Amino acid sequence: MKILLTLLFQLLVCSLFAGNDKNIIGAKSFGLAGNAIQFQDIWSAENNPAGLGQLKFWGAGFSYQNQFLLKELATKSLVIAYPINNASFGLTFNQFGFSNYQENKVGIAYGQQLSENFSLGIQLNYFSTQISEGYGNKKALTGNIGLQAKITEELSLAAMAINPNNTKLADFEDERIPSILKLGLAYTFSEKVQVLTELAKDINFESNIKFGLEYQPIELLYLRVGYATTPSLSSFGFGLNLKHFTLDFASSFDSNLGFSPQVSLSYVPKKNP
Repeated sequence: MKILLTLLFQLLVCSLFAGNDKNIIGAKSFGLAGNAIQFQDIWSAENNPAGLGQLKFWGAGFSYQNQFLLKELATKSLVIAYPINNASFGLTFNQFGFSNYQENKVGIAYGQQLSENFSLGIQLNYFSTQISEGYGNKKALTGNIGLQAKITEELSLAAMAINPNNTKLADFEDERIPSILKLGLAYTFSEKVQVLTELAKDINFESNIKFGLEYQPIELLYLRVGYATTPSLSSFGFGLNLKHFTLDFASSFDSNLGFSPQVSLSYVPKKNP
């Protein structure tokens, strides 16, 4: 019976996340409907390694997401980033699922600032899926590559290829880890307002277009809203700058499945490593 329930859960996960990008961590990006590749912060170790090239201080963060308020669909993420000159290394760990079905991913990332306006990054990931009752484990190695370019003082461009070689996870039904291509823009209207948009294309599903708006009314507080087309969802969130700590909260809303909250806490000491 446990095997049957686990297999049904796996089918549910595949249907819920079909065409959805699970390669995003941090409530900041989640509140912006998944706009993530445009930023330069510790979460770039997972969201776009090119962003690591702009880091000046080391930092660490933890994120927890509860998809559709189901504990079985929870995702826990840990990230650490450490800069060296005009480059940074990042380490990430992601865990999704529960005791009978679990996905784990460990990644190491490197980002380099090649010029004042251009950065490049790569990430290598070890991916494993574990199913209880002796059903079996699946393991694979994947890679990502990203870039960021500053076009003008206000406009920046970012791109990322996730698992571009379409790595196979299992022979059964030729199961493969998703391959996703992303292209994003960020426009800063002022010190208080930034608008973001991103096009994400899973090679097996329709394109997902994301829109995000971030507003900083005071130095302490950030307010965020977003919308994505595939799957159709709206999002909102806020961030609090608490000296060396940053607390972010966000949630998306699906009209059929409900809310998916996420909370993140990061620490950056803001002094030379």
